[in-house]
Parts: sequence; C-alpha cells; structure tokens
Amino acid sequence: MPEVDSLPASPLLSFTASDVARGIGRLFARNDIWCLGEMPLRCGRRADLMGIDAKGHVIIVEIKVSRADLLGDGKWTDYLDYCDRFYWGLSPALDHTLLETEAFQPDCCGVIVADGYDAEIVRPAPLRQLAAARRKTEMQRLARASLRRLVTLADPQTLQWGVDG
Repeated sequence: MPEVDSLPASPLLSFTASDVARGIGRLFARNDIWCLGEMPLRCGRRADLMGIDAKGHVIIVEIKVSRADLLGDGKWTDYLDYCDRFYWGLSPALDHTLLETEAFQPDCCGVIVADGYDAEIVRPAPLRQLAAARRKTEMQRLARASLRRLVTLADPQTLQWGVDG
C-alpha cells in the first residue's frame, strides 16, 4: 500500500469504486489472479470483480467505499454460491473492523483494502469449494464474457452479430 503521504490530497480521503477496483486488479495481477469487472451472475446480481486464480478457484470481490453502502448491503450473501473465495474490497478511508461482526460472517469472507495504486489483503478469504459443475459453469461464463468484451473492444461492430447476455 502507498504511504499516507502519497494518498490523494483531500481532507476526506475520498476514493471511488474504480480506484479500489484498480488497486485490487494490480494486487491480483501480481498474484496471477485475473478478474473481470461488473460480471453478471445467473442469480441476477452483478459482481464488482470476478476472477480466477492459478489453481482455478473462482473469486468474487464486492467493493464498498462508504460506510452507508457497506452497512446497507443485504444482498452480498447471494454471491457466496458463485465463488470459492469471497472478498470485501474497501477503500482505506473505510473502517474495515465493521466487517468483524457476525452480520458479515467473517469466517467466510476475506478483506482487501485498496486505493487506486495498490491493495493489501488484510484478512485472507477462506476456501469454500464450489461443486465441480458450478465451478465449470461459472468459469465458462466468465471466459465467454471476457472474450466478448475483448472482441467488441477491438471491433465494436461485432455486437450487431452477437447474442446479448
């Protein structure tokens, strides 16, 4: 993590979800974990970050940059059925001890603190193995979404031939 002196010169130390996602993306890349932002799940939710580590484990990160957003999130447990590891991704300005209460099930969730430059895992996420069939399905969905984004970035006209989803 950067030193406090290198954080944005703001009395409130405000960070956006994009800042946190960028820092986590850098941490993950250094550790051979590759993720995609805003990944739709079959339950109708959308994971802020979803990725795969070198061992084939599916990882989801739910990003929070404000106390109100964190405390008001009642949907996060829906993500647990779609990953082997679940992390909260928080800005440095947010007190991560809020996640120590039973409401946030600290025994099954990791915590990453990140800014726009880097991130640090402050509590590792335990491995909660998905069923093999579920992992295969989620990895295929993640691969197809990644390829669709890559192809349409290179040639946006391919969207006219593709199937939405």
